[in-house]
Amino acid sequence: MPGQILLDFDGTIAIEDTTDCLLERFAEPCWRKIEDDWEAGLIGSRECLARQVELVRASQSDIDRFIAGVHIDPGFLPFIEVCSAAGFQITVVSDGLDRIVRGTIERAGVKLPIAANRLEPAGNERWRLAFPYASANCSSASGNCKCAHANTLGPHVVVGDGRSDFCAAASADYVFAKGRLRTHCLENGIAHAPIANLTEATLLFDDWFRHVAPLPEVAHEHAEAEHG
Repeated sequence: MPGQILLDFDGTIAIEDTTDCLLERFAEPCWRKIEDDWEAGLIGSRECLARQVELVRASQSDIDRFIAGVHIDPGFLPFIEVCSAAGFQITVVSDGLDRIVRGTIERAGVKLPIAANRLEPAGNERWRLAFPYASANCSSASGNCKCAHANTLGPHVVVGDGRSDFCAAASADYVFAKGRLRTHCLENGIAHAPIANLTEATLLFDDWFRHVAPLPEVAHEHAEAEHG
């Protein structure tokens, strides 16, 4: 049964939110006020990210060194191997920065399709963002509307942890959720498998696929075991 995995990056593949880490290291302090406006729902993530990236002062070498220090979930490679062996296409979909996503994935020795916001040099150690995957109809005003990447020809699985995954999770066949995404799924009655990391996602996916069981049933068993 071929299918598709839409795999989040920040907080899922990368243990930290790499955009926040980049801003903490290289941006002018007022990036936090912009973040507060986004958290309060006053602006969408696209506007938030564009304004924050304009505050970054870093050379290309600074960015490359930053990428070299990104921490990857130890379960990332096993997850890719198990899903690929099951015939699922994996696409990394991120509302973060493509240069960081691509550099981190390549450092792990993996080649995967990547869809993320485009980080572009703007001269004098300044940067700007382009949004090749934005949609005017995106419910969360994300820079990268993850719903648009779903393949309607087969089952698709969403794996993520945050607000940018909400709309994709609502239309997914299966969801592996951690962090804020898990809370959203619970509050909105979205069938999901709660995970703490990609090692748990690997075990759950493998168990479901080998037994050809409906994922909501397996997720329910997983949740009962977690709370038992």
